[in-house]
Amino acid sequence: MYAYNDFDTAFLATRNAQFRAQVERRVAGALTEDEFKPLRLMNGVYLQLHAYMLRVAIPYGTLNSRQMSQLALLAEKWDKGYGHFTTRQNIQFNWPKLSDIPDMLDALAEVDMHAIQTSGNTIRNVTADHFAGAAADEVEDPRPIAELIRQWSTDHPEFQFMGRKFKIAVSAGEKDRAVLKAHDLAVRVVRNDAGETGYQILVGGGLGRTPMIGKVLHDFLPRADLLPYIEAVVSVWNQIGRRDNKYKARIKITVHEHGLDDIRARVEERFTAIRPTFEGIDQTLFADIQEHFAAPDFRDAATSAFELAYGSDPLFRSWADTNLSEHRAPGYSIVTISLKKQGDTPGDASANQMRTMATLAKAYGHDELRISHEQNVILPHVHKSDLPAIYAALREENLHTANIGLVSDIIACPGMDYCALATARSIPVAQQIATRFDELKLEHDIGHLQIKISGCINACGHHHLGHIGILGLDRAGVENYQITLGGDATWEANIGDRAGPGFAYDEIVPAVERLVQAYLKLRQGADETFIDAYRRLGLAPFKAYLYPEVRAHAA
Repeated sequence: MYAYNDFDTAFLATRNAQFRAQVERRVAGALTEDEFKPLRLMNGVYLQLHAYMLRVAIPYGTLNSRQMSQLALLAEKWDKGYGHFTTRQNIQFNWPKLSDIPDMLDALAEVDMHAIQTSGNTIRNVTADHFAGAAADEVEDPRPIAELIRQWSTDHPEFQFMGRKFKIAVSAGEKDRAVLKAHDLAVRVVRNDAGETGYQILVGGGLGRTPMIGKVLHDFLPRADLLPYIEAVVSVWNQIGRRDNKYKARIKITVHEHGLDDIRARVEERFTAIRPTFEGIDQTLFADIQEHFAAPDFRDAATSAFELAYGSDPLFRSWADTNLSEHRAPGYSIVTISLKKQGDTPGDASANQMRTMATLAKAYGHDELRISHEQNVILPHVHKSDLPAIYAALREENLHTANIGLVSDIIACPGMDYCALATARSIPVAQQIATRFDELKLEHDIGHLQIKISGCINACGHHHLGHIGILGLDRAGVENYQITLGGDATWEANIGDRAGPGFAYDEIVPAVERLVQAYLKLRQGADETFIDAYRRLGLAPFKAYLYPEVRAHAA
């Protein structure tokens, strides 16, 4: 993974010192909150319902054991003993004192971390496939490209005060594990018919109040053209994107209003103009970055310890069946650690849990961890012989839940428990759904089912892309939850269909249970997943079960 050089260290020290002075002026009353707001947002500091919140960047979801341990320190020393991993592969600390945040930023700098551009109308934290560098289906490790984009975009003078935020994702797998089509711009690493590696560029994706699926802007860019082409895209949008209405300022609206062909022509014109200014500098930088992402020295060892545990321990076998994924190296697995124990807050990890994961990464995982947009933690490189020991250690910290991809592996935003924008609670709904299906003991029978919950129209919980999506709204001062069905976050990305009228807070869990029971009755065998059954049958039969009073009336 990338390690800071002297320039990075000096840049961050200067930036943190500037913000420390700004915080001191705010605390002393020399700056009003309105004057302070743009300064704090540039450094990842939000003012939430109850306190300030610090959002820390975890670029493309990658960190090492030292960094994870430092996050544990921040949680313990300056917060309430935990952190919240987000759908942007970041971590949030929800309870710091404003006067302590400069010390937190200095502590982050000690381990090559920061909070720059995790907020504000700028290019946000670059996200990536959380299996990058380990997945068996990828063309190449996409993280060097993500790091190149991160370095280019950090404090880019043209893109610090745009009409709205701009989100970029990178992936190289046959499977889309980075939700590329829901981003403002996405880079997909591909090979052409000649076997050459290049990049497919998608633009105009996004969720929120106007959800749209990204479109292919360019089928194949050679490596030398990638960075100037991305700059051309952002520059064109920054010039012609709307600023009269913040809800229509995202690039998805610009693409929709101008048309993809017009945007493509403008980008090509801008690209032609700026391409010579790069003069290969980006390629020299990229070559240096690549050296930081050399594959670990994978070892060749027997896997008999794994096979013995798998055959003799049903709890270990259940965990292995759900939480392990295929690795590109023989004898290795990718381990996904669930932060979704039934009844817990999705995405939360205590300081002790963070330290346990850091210890396991250092001892067994080539000192690498990843954060997924699904709010879980990954050990990307684990030899199978070490899996029984890892499982035993995870059990000690309640991190052994065997539910990846199942109904309790719910994505949920913080909702009205924390967020100043939220109009309804998300966390309690997620907790109640997970607890209910654990009581019913149906999770493994149900199989793959993605539930995603947002506490407002901004859709930080990706509800539009859930097989079952839940959107919490305020209806005349009362929480009301809308359900969408058939959303999909893969290459077949799809915005879910709104099922009908919303449900009260005490009605939403029974409504989800009716949907799942309907699926179990309607599916064609245990191998047909919820999303496949929905695609085959459509909304109508599920709606009949969701609204039983309508079904009874029709009968």
